[in-house]
Amino acid sequence: NHKVVQRLHRLWELALLRTTRAPRPSAIRQIIKVANGKANLLLDLETIERFQVAYTDFTELRYADGCEKAYLMPIIDHTSKLVYGWAVGESANTTLALTAWQKAKQAFVDLQIPYHGMIIHHDQDSVYTSYDWTGRLLLKDKVRISYALGGAKDNPEMEAFISRFKSEGHSLFLDAKTLDELAIVVDQRMHFHNEERLHSSLGYRAPLKFIQQVVPISVPEMHI
Repeated sequence: NHKVVQRLHRLWELALLRTTRAPRPSAIRQIIKVANGKANLLLDLETIERFQVAYTDFTELRYADGCEKAYLMPIIDHTSKLVYGWAVGESANTTLALTAWQKAKQAFVDLQIPYHGMIIHHDQDSVYTSYDWTGRLLLKDKVRISYALGGAKDNPEMEAFISRFKSEGHSLFLDAKTLDELAIVVDQRMHFHNEERLHSSLGYRAPLKFIQQVVPISVPEMHI
């Protein structure tokens, strides 16, 4: 018990650390706290226009018969349900996030979708409050960042997609033996979602077909 531990510390002349200090929150986290509810930009939207909002988050994927794990970050459109970009890696870090974002930007170019001013909504993960992420999106790419303040319940669109995606591909992910094989399986499932999977909310159309029919342009082949 604690008395034994205290006696040993005295006998061995060891200092006892009684308290620890929490690290000082970053400037971005301080801004989120001061902004209070205004950090969630979706709360002020009465309606969401086409290509106005996209969601993202990290999720864990198990592979190699469940013995290994990796992380997936998809970026999904609110209206069309199209996954603009995604990335799979060993860690849920900024490099993985920016890889997914770069892929999403290529999709914007391919589909001729203007993304300046688009709202990217996610939680307060350390990656999404990092200077690398916020600097790239806010300052360089001119999009708006929105933070979920109540955890998963404030990002239900993303949670619904992740739950469905992992459920439908569960056995295929487990069959992948390496991270490279898992990435190939994820790519195949994402293309199926974008190009073939029918969504009742889209009039039983696939996301890419929906965009081709509602956008008054000739949509070229996507390179995602």
